[in-house]
Amino acid sequence: MKIVAAIARYLLGLMFLVFGSNMFLNFIPMGPMPTGLAGQFTVALFAAHYFYVVGAIMVISGILLVVNRFVGLGLTLLGPVLFNILTFHLLMNPSGIGPGAFATLLWLLVAWEHRIVFERLFAARLEE
Repeated sequence: MKIVAAIARYLLGLMFLVFGSNMFLNFIPMGPMPTGLAGQFTVALFAAHYFYVVGAIMVISGILLVVNRFVGLGLTLLGPVLFNILTFHLLMNPSGIGPGAFATLLWLLVAWEHRIVFERLFAARLEE
């Protein structure tokens, strides 16, 4: 399981490092803008420069996962990003949910391997 989790950590880290960097450097061309509400939402995020904040979080998290330092922090930062990716695709653009679902699966594998980091978050009360 450790090897699977390490591969998942590297894949997840590289995925978010590359796609987060792309928000600043635009080296991967974007496809056509989605239509309807998904397109309006995307235009609003670009106009507000919200994607730069998300891109920075993705790059920082990707680096933390790739270098295997502060993995719990990287996973914690990526949790809301993945939630928003999945929610966007579930509610507005279901056809593009594949990469987000794959990233979530990788996130779950890495989180399971590093579950000790999240142990106190799920404790009913703090033991002293």
